[in-house]
Amino acid sequence: MDIKLTAFDMDGTLLNDKKELPADFPEWVKKHPEIKKVIASGRQYYTLRDNMGELKDEFLYVAENGAIVYGKGETLYCDEIMPEDLRYCVERLNRMEGVYPMLCGIDGAYISQGTKEEVYCEASMYYHQLTKCENVLDAALQDRVVKIAIYVENYQVEKAAKAFEDLPDRLAVVVSGDSWIDIANRSANKGAGIAAIQRKFQIMPEECMAFGDYLNDVELLRSCGESYCMENGHPLLKRIARHIAPSNNECGVMQIINKI
Repeated sequence: MDIKLTAFDMDGTLLNDKKELPADFPEWVKKHPEIKKVIASGRQYYTLRDNMGELKDEFLYVAENGAIVYGKGETLYCDEIMPEDLRYCVERLNRMEGVYPMLCGIDGAYISQGTKEEVYCEASMYYHQLTKCENVLDAALQDRVVKIAIYVENYQVEKAAKAFEDLPDRLAVVVSGDSWIDIANRSANKGAGIAAIQRKFQIMPEECMAFGDYLNDVELLRSCGESYCMENGHPLLKRIARHIAPSNNECGVMQIINKI
């Protein structure tokens, strides 16, 4: 099997439940300069670079669930939400209870000063470039916003997602975790980000491998010929994947790539 690109989701996939990388992952990365290595995550680019530490320059980054792609600090792809759609969504969110939106752009993410401290701390885990704002919308409109990440209290993500079922067709809602939903352009997903990389480097889908665990990884897995859902992954994603990998806590990603 001639694999030229390998893409990894982070939470629930490459990372174990303690948010740790597999011990032998850095060595594998350094031993395979011939393979394009992609981190494909709902996390922010700045967070992902911090997460990868000394390996940060070894990767391409499909960040914000595919809405932005970065390579060597350069923005390779960006799927920006139109300002009128941004205003529409923010106005609706302001009328809802138990939800805390962040507006995510190229330069950082923006959250209300009135956000509960425990929610801010949770958000800070995933968004290292996070600014508290008196007027979130005004601040975000100075950037190029690609995603609205919404923290939902009491694990009511399915209920919150249903509240946005009547969005304009160009927008989509994705459940990205047990406390998070994302709103972005329907065209923005991890698969679109991978496709942008494939075009740039002239890599065919059948030369690519991807690992994921949740519903925001559907398009990621579909964009790669060799697709793996983790054993701990969502049942619907398991139906889409070509293969099942051992769980994230068993370093399932490493078990697969070491064999191949």
